[in-house]
Amino acid sequence: PTKSCGCYRTFGQSKMAPTTLPSKIFATVMCSAMLVGLPLIGVSARGGDVASYLELPPITRHVVHAGYSSGAFVLIGLLDLAMLAGVIFLFKRSGESAKLPHPIAGGPFPFWGWWALALTFAGWLLAWTRFAWFAPLQAHTFCIPWIGYILFINALCQMRSGRSLMSETPMRFLLLFPASAIFWWFFEYLNRFVQNWYYINAQDFSPAGYTVLASLAFSTVLPAVLSTYRLLLTWPSFNPGLADVLPLALPGGKIAAAVSLLATSAILALIGVYPDYLFPVVWVAPLLIITGFQALTGRPTLFFSLRSGDWRAIAASAAAALICGFLWEMWNSHSLARWAYAVPFVNRFHIFAMPLLGYGGYLPFGLECLAVGLVILGPQALTPAGPRAH
Repeated sequence: PTKSCGCYRTFGQSKMAPTTLPSKIFATVMCSAMLVGLPLIGVSARGGDVASYLELPPITRHVVHAGYSSGAFVLIGLLDLAMLAGVIFLFKRSGESAKLPHPIAGGPFPFWGWWALALTFAGWLLAWTRFAWFAPLQAHTFCIPWIGYILFINALCQMRSGRSLMSETPMRFLLLFPASAIFWWFFEYLNRFVQNWYYINAQDFSPAGYTVLASLAFSTVLPAVLSTYRLLLTWPSFNPGLADVLPLALPGGKIAAAVSLLATSAILALIGVYPDYLFPVVWVAPLLIITGFQALTGRPTLFFSLRSGDWRAIAASAAAALICGFLWEMWNSHSLARWAYAVPFVNRFHIFAMPLLGYGGYLPFGLECLAVGLVILGPQALTPAGPRAH
């Protein structure tokens, strides 16, 4: 037997306050103001040079990081292992539900998917090689494999389920690209205060040129993660496998949301003062602020479905970001213009340029991508389809 889990019901929209345009605008403005203003306030109060945090391209290295610490590595490693154990536990609990077929029938692989796959490999080849005829464009290869990847993943979704973000909501899907650029600029900005990553061979760009070209690269982040998320939901192990596995009693109410927002605000104001200790906040603060404002105004958050034991959206979005993260790091590793890492305490055992434990940051990042995607695409496009197992 099954019980219905409609698109809006999964995120609780039918039982909570409706999302209006003014409330969305207010929340967006407040989130942006907190993310931008609070770190600057902290640096200014400390007497730091605010201008150095705003330069374009970001060249100045003003953070001296702590060295490797075996104790910190073990502690953070245990946290990562605990998350991994939790994932294994969830999939084991999925049981018979994971053996059910996906609720939506697929179709043939679209012909344009093959062109997308060819573009992906062509972009990969150009990024990792140094052809003389391609030298003027060698530093601008980032978008090529990712555009191909996004199209290819949507083709796979179309084949497996008969649906994809491109085919269902084409105009909103296109909106993901400029929204993605703005979205990632917030992470770039927060990184100015902790400097956990920096760019190589980017010093020759003008401020305007860097802004435009970086925005083009950043525009592929949300489409890539959310398209991968939709693809994962076509596998029974995710959907319906994780639809009804472990109900989780989460603290709720406006008081809890207000406390979360105040704590996050205080920590954001201090990340430029204590960058070695507070750098993980870069990856969780946007999520806490978004969901905090949603809960404070009585609107559903992406965690709402956990109360009924539905882990599909949470697990798939985190896994999607981890998959894309691996590809980001791989394609970056031999590119001309690329990033490198300076992470305090745990900067050892690299997979490509990323320290091993750094990959854990992609898990909350996936949830942030989903939270923003729900605002842009709406719950119908991103809520798992099909029945929940009873």
